[in-house]
Amino acid sequence: MAFRADSKPGAVTDSPAPASSNGGGAPGAGAPATKIRKTTRGRAPWWVALIWLGPALALIFGVVIYPAIELVRASTGDYSITGLRRGSAGVDNYSHVLSHPALGTVLLNTLIWVAAVVLITIVLSLGLAQFLSKEFFGRRVVRWAVLVPWAASLVITARLFTLIFDYYHGILNVFLTSINVIDEPIDWLGNDTWTMPSMILVGVLVSIPFTAYVLLAGLNSIPDDVHEAARIDGASAWQAYRQVTFPLLRPALLVSAVLNMIYVFNSFPIVWTLNDRNPGYTHDTTITFMYKLAFKSADRDVGASAAAGVFNVLLILVAVVLYLRLVKWREEES
Repeated sequence: MAFRADSKPGAVTDSPAPASSNGGGAPGAGAPATKIRKTTRGRAPWWVALIWLGPALALIFGVVIYPAIELVRASTGDYSITGLRRGSAGVDNYSHVLSHPALGTVLLNTLIWVAAVVLITIVLSLGLAQFLSKEFFGRRVVRWAVLVPWAASLVITARLFTLIFDYYHGILNVFLTSINVIDEPIDWLGNDTWTMPSMILVGVLVSIPFTAYVLLAGLNSIPDDVHEAARIDGASAWQAYRQVTFPLLRPALLVSAVLNMIYVFNSFPIVWTLNDRNPGYTHDTTITFMYKLAFKSADRDVGASAAAGVFNVLLILVAVVLYLRLVKWREEES
């Protein structure tokens, strides 16, 4: 509502006052100014966004994209025994890997290694996280102690276990024979029956700390009111855990399972350090199989090793996708 100068005294008109032609009106009084301000608010030039995203994009390109491109390029190359590229090999490297006589054994070892370590780790970490979530004397010290195997170097940890598993002077054989569990020492890393279980034991021990802390964070995120309501409804401790705690813990379980699958699948230090004295590919996984093709086999074939690396990436992607689809299917069924 505005008063007009040419209207009669006391007359009021509801027509809007005209905007000043010379721009002398109050700033922001007109609709166009407001529209422009709303349009430009919250938007930044493209180069500002590039400054913020540039370091992350450069890191992704340098660590992920460029090595992947070079891996695919190397998988199609023909290399000399010294590693010099002599030309293109097409798909011969892939054919060489697929026809390798040890491929079946390596794939089976990889399946057993990943499945056993991930499954045992999650089961033990569930109990450990439940224990660490309780109030008890010295809880902080225990939490710090759990982190030690995860913070230590994998190579150092694996080398330590080679001393523990030593046939003649290893503390494990000395202890088991002293309590009459075994009559004679066991070659834990040389006997085909015990090599894989020994590697799985070390893999579980170094995987538990990270998994336990992920699950502990999931437990701490569950409100106490939920547990209190379950107790009021008369649920037992097991019923409350199975019907309340475990379903709310599924996101943490999913994260820990997927990350453990990736870590264990690509775990080179443990498998190589514990298994380096054994000839052939009897206890190798795909990651050490790839290394041996390039540096330990008679051919020293860099191209075939790169082709095996491409297969490794595809295998872990397929495994993760299948696991995620299985979890989604179970959630839809429930």
